[in-house]
Amino acid sequence: MLTILYRDQHLIAIDKPSGLLVHRSEIDRRETRFAVQLLRDQIGQQVFPVHRLDRGTSGVLLFALDSDTARLLNQDFAAKQPAKTYLAVVRGHPADSGDIDHAITRQPDEREYVHGNAQLNAQPAFTRYRTLARCTLPYAVDRYPQSRYALLQLMPETGRRHQLRRHLKHIAHPIIGDATHGKGVHNRFFQTQFNVGRMLLHAVELSIRHPHSGEALTITAPVSGDFARLLHELGWAEALPAAWLGDAGSDPG
Repeated sequence: MLTILYRDQHLIAIDKPSGLLVHRSEIDRRETRFAVQLLRDQIGQQVFPVHRLDRGTSGVLLFALDSDTARLLNQDFAAKQPAKTYLAVVRGHPADSGDIDHAITRQPDEREYVHGNAQLNAQPAFTRYRTLARCTLPYAVDRYPQSRYALLQLMPETGRRHQLRRHLKHIAHPIIGDATHGKGVHNRFFQTQFNVGRMLLHAVELSIRHPHSGEALTITAPVSGDFARLLHELGWAEALPAAWLGDAGSDPG
């Protein structure tokens, strides 16, 4: 059963588990479970997705409960009104804070369009980040005798597909567990050393204006499961606000 974070007569938000597709996709035609379908069956009424999270990303996922609310929310998302905050574990030690201003090509699937040496359909994309914690582990995972990792708070100001994953790769600090834009040797290390095989990217907070009342609304999905357990093991749990950290039990995804 999906965890419902917020519900009123117009909106519903869930904590999407890592590994669950939002809706049917050409990426995996064999998949039979989708957040839209599961939530519809759980609450017994139609739901309208207004944004998406990658399959491997967990956290706040918002739906409208009627078509008029969906239209209003789609307008807000297109106008960049919602404020989104993510947490990610990345390779290396980024700066204390920074901005990533790097255009991204359109992607109907995992491939990039390339014509000669030029990428087509590039769209402006901007992400702010803040480093919350760092560690150096005494393991030669790659070509160095030790391995460095960090916990980042990510605030995207645009909503391009795979933006955070591609932006972190662009600055040479890829997200751990990202099979497409990350680095396999580090992904495998986290799986064997910490028993964490998921992508370590979590949508922890979404702030919007309610499309009908205009009230400021912040929806939080605390980090839980394997992600939370890892934060405790690395000594990073204290770097998060209490509202962002849930249990350290097993991952529901």
